[in-house]
Amino acid sequence: MSDFAGMEDLLQDFLQEAHDLLSDVDNKLVDLEKNPDDRGLLNDIFRGFHTIKGGAGFLNATELVTLCHLTENLFDRLRNAEMHLSPELMDLIMAATKGVRDMFGELSGGVQPRPAEEGLIGALRTTLETGLVPGAPVVAAPVAAAAPAAAPVAATGSGTIPAGPDGGPDWSVLHAAITGVPAVVPPQAPAAAPVADPAAGTTMTPVPPAYGRRAADKPGTPAPAGRRVEERVRENTIRVDTARLDQVLNLSGEIGLTKNRLTSLRVDILAGKNDADTLHALDQAVSQLDLLVSDLQNAVMKTRMQPIGRLFQKYPRIARDLARQLGKDVELVLAGEETEVDKTMIEDLADPLIHLIRNAVDHGVENPEDRAAAGKSAKSLVRLEARQEGDHILLIIADDGRGMSAERIRAKAVEKGLISEEEANTLDERQSLNLIFLPGFSTKTQVSDVSGRGVGMDVVKTNIQKLNGSIEIRSEPGKGSVFIISLPLTLAILPVLLVLLGDQPFALPLSLVREILPVDRTKIQEVGGKETLVVRGEILPVVSLAKLLGWPQERPAEYGVLMQTAEKSFILGVDNFAGRDDAVIKSLEDFRPRGVAGVTTLSNGQIVLILDMKELLADLGQHLEADPRNLRALEMH
Repeated sequence: MSDFAGMEDLLQDFLQEAHDLLSDVDNKLVDLEKNPDDRGLLNDIFRGFHTIKGGAGFLNATELVTLCHLTENLFDRLRNAEMHLSPELMDLIMAATKGVRDMFGELSGGVQPRPAEEGLIGALRTTLETGLVPGAPVVAAPVAAAAPAAAPVAATGSGTIPAGPDGGPDWSVLHAAITGVPAVVPPQAPAAAPVADPAAGTTMTPVPPAYGRRAADKPGTPAPAGRRVEERVRENTIRVDTARLDQVLNLSGEIGLTKNRLTSLRVDILAGKNDADTLHALDQAVSQLDLLVSDLQNAVMKTRMQPIGRLFQKYPRIARDLARQLGKDVELVLAGEETEVDKTMIEDLADPLIHLIRNAVDHGVENPEDRAAAGKSAKSLVRLEARQEGDHILLIIADDGRGMSAERIRAKAVEKGLISEEEANTLDERQSLNLIFLPGFSTKTQVSDVSGRGVGMDVVKTNIQKLNGSIEIRSEPGKGSVFIISLPLTLAILPVLLVLLGDQPFALPLSLVREILPVDRTKIQEVGGKETLVVRGEILPVVSLAKLLGWPQERPAEYGVLMQTAEKSFILGVDNFAGRDDAVIKSLEDFRPRGVAGVTTLSNGQIVLILDMKELLADLGQHLEADPRNLRALEMH
């Protein structure tokens, strides 16, 4: 049974506000590290912990109150100039914020949080009592390779302490070093032998984590695909500006008045009053209703829109922790935080963006020595930007690092057996860079060869495609890389192209459509048993929609829809078109046939299937893959 029976609403309100406060604190901590004497930042962080402590006290979350109170007192002393912020103290504070976030996770499960690590609480108390900063060397210098293996250690600025059983710093040993009280340290397993890094193919000795960071943040460990456990739970609430709700209410009232007007006109018409004035009034009322419904639809959609800054604010801390751990000087620059995106889309973007940012910090940017040798500034810049362009949102993740070599990526894909030598020779630069999205692609040479971006990138692309989006890469060796994600404004309304097979309409996502063209059967040529058509010098496979759906092909397709997905371009053969529409997507939760993303209803009441092209193409297998040797022979003709 939940520890918060009868208080669920209060708990959810607290967690939503507290998560936002802690994310803001994390960002301000990153800024404070660059400006340790900024009193404004010190005061803001102090107030953040104080506010979280107050809410936790109302919920009787005693252990969370204790941790926030100790951290709050540290900042009280810092803002009163009784202590000075050092790298070691910052590590301790970062560990405390991680402890607070972990407690949020327990609260979200409906239980009171367990006490923070005794060593962490002890280190905080000792620092407040003595002014001694955690991080003074308490372990001898690293022993020679021939000596017995030492326990794993956690680096903190200028010193090191043994790692605890969870891979994090053993705070009890640190506390003992400061206070002189012995701590019982469990026997450590022998040090791990050097291992081959699956991400980059390099051999490295495991590097211990630093204060307060997740064990998964160790260099040489692939970036996690997901978020923290407490962040995996999808929020079912949303904050809406009252002005937007007022607009919805006003429009609803106007629609009610228009409905009454239509009812009155209907009575007049049924009574035989069909004069020109009545019919004109009917036309006006119907037009008014049409406009009001459209306005209401837009207003309701805006209630789902949230500033993407709520997502962005999580990332400076992630970039800071990983950069500090890797010995890099990286600044994450945020832009376009006010850009609004569908709330459900924001939640599904978290994992891909975390992966891209971690890859930029870990593999994209060089270490300070390599940057100096290349004539670059010691500080690397990673930029995360959002902006709206037309009916799409663009997310840009750019770094000024080593960049990627299309030639080396092609060579590595051939070496891994993902493509043939002949296929590699037909790929341009854009297609070559997209090879990193192939499942199983990774580099086996030094990270600097191809920048090591292959691990998990297929998951990034898949997640973006689930949002009806696309991802594009631009890179220049020695200058850096740019990943551009394009997304629709909302997932609830999807612009579609209505195509016909006989009299049956189907809806195709308009974002995949490049153009519509007639199909001249005399110009279709078979290459390796597969139909192809040359469009402005580009050789494209042709596949009929009937074949994709498993329908009988009654007659050759008269029209083609030139479509482009993240992997390939092709021509989809159809019988005719029924126009363009903005489909309100209705999901099929209980029964969803493969290849169907959802359904929509046309103005005439007809139900139309919205096709999931990715699933349909996957079922088609290799039909779209023409042998490049045959394609070159076709070009010669």
